[in-house]
Amino acid sequence: MDPYDELLHWAQDRGVELHGVAPRAIPGRGVGLIATKPLKASSNILLIANELIMHIPNSALRSIATVRPRIKKTLPEGTKVHALLAAELALDKPTSKHAPWNAVIPSREDVTSSLPLAWPDSRLHAYLPPKARTLLKQQSAKFERDWAVVTDSDSPALRHLTRDEYLYFWLLVNTRTFYHETPRTKQRLAHDDRMALQPVADLFNHADEPGCDVAFGAPGGGFEVTVGEGRNFQPGEELCICYGRHGNDFLLVEYGFVLQKNRWDEASLDDALLPELGPEERETLDDRGFLGGYVLDAETVCYRTQVALRLLCAMSVEEWGRLVDEGEDGGEKMQEKTDRLLLKILRKYRETVQRTIEELGSLDIGEQCQRDVLMTRWKQIQVLIDRATERLEAPSHMNIHA
Repeated sequence: MDPYDELLHWAQDRGVELHGVAPRAIPGRGVGLIATKPLKASSNILLIANELIMHIPNSALRSIATVRPRIKKTLPEGTKVHALLAAELALDKPTSKHAPWNAVIPSREDVTSSLPLAWPDSRLHAYLPPKARTLLKQQSAKFERDWAVVTDSDSPALRHLTRDEYLYFWLLVNTRTFYHETPRTKQRLAHDDRMALQPVADLFNHADEPGCDVAFGAPGGGFEVTVGEGRNFQPGEELCICYGRHGNDFLLVEYGFVLQKNRWDEASLDDALLPELGPEERETLDDRGFLGGYVLDAETVCYRTQVALRLLCAMSVEEWGRLVDEGEDGGEKMQEKTDRLLLKILRKYRETVQRTIEELGSLDIGEQCQRDVLMTRWKQIQVLIDRATERLEAPSHMNIHA
């Protein structure tokens, strides 16, 4: 039997209902869920019975409630749910009751090829964009916290795991869990611990404008995916959900891919703007909570960026302070000066981005797919810079060239 057909039979035996969708291989996207019949808005396409989630240990949902007691006992109280789920996956046997799901999850090779934290050649991390490097550092700290717990475990089986083995299962949990938001989990668990693995539902791919809505504790109970309002699907069309309003730096680090078109994409300008600031300016911005975190999206730079630019353009710190306190932009002349400075900074940063792209093109470290995704990401950042530059050079900003 096809492993995905076996997964569906296994899931349906545990209360999963599928209505008009099925897993299929999708060119360039791995496996996803497609419509097998016409689907209209508000059609239920996947439902798990509430009682199965909450009360049956062998349910399709894998959460803190279904982690084997012997695993919980070997790890200290307060161990993060992420660490517990990864430990359970690591100790699953081929004959496990979850074997049909285990048979279709991404392979270790898939994970090490796509997710930066698992890239065998960590030298490529230096070529991640600034925001992605920051996110990777945060992710790495979480993993090291959980790995330290496992290595100190009372379980010989867990202590015999290698770092790379545990990392593989930890990243599976990281990429395939849903936030299990119900009144019960909100009351009992910290936000980061409201994690649940949902076989079948984890086959949904991500889109920035999805055609489906996801909810736990929906009317009728359980985990529910419905066709979004105003959306219709014909047989053969892929149905996606939204993992969150994330830019491509986040998607690359957390999920190992970038979207070609992403309405939520943005680029960090910290590497472009921070070097323009002197020690006193940095101190001034830091005191007011405006040092760093500068961002450019498809439409404009963020307010934090505007605040920093106005400090560089203001007659005095006092003048700048009044603008910040009163929430004013300083008028047309101030806007002209900040636009002119921003244009200069963006042009300079574009040169840095171009050099990075050229350097990536000549690299021979890591895997080709890893270098390709880095190249794609930097080119996306370059496009954001070019579009911002074009806006600043448009007729409405002609006074910049005066």
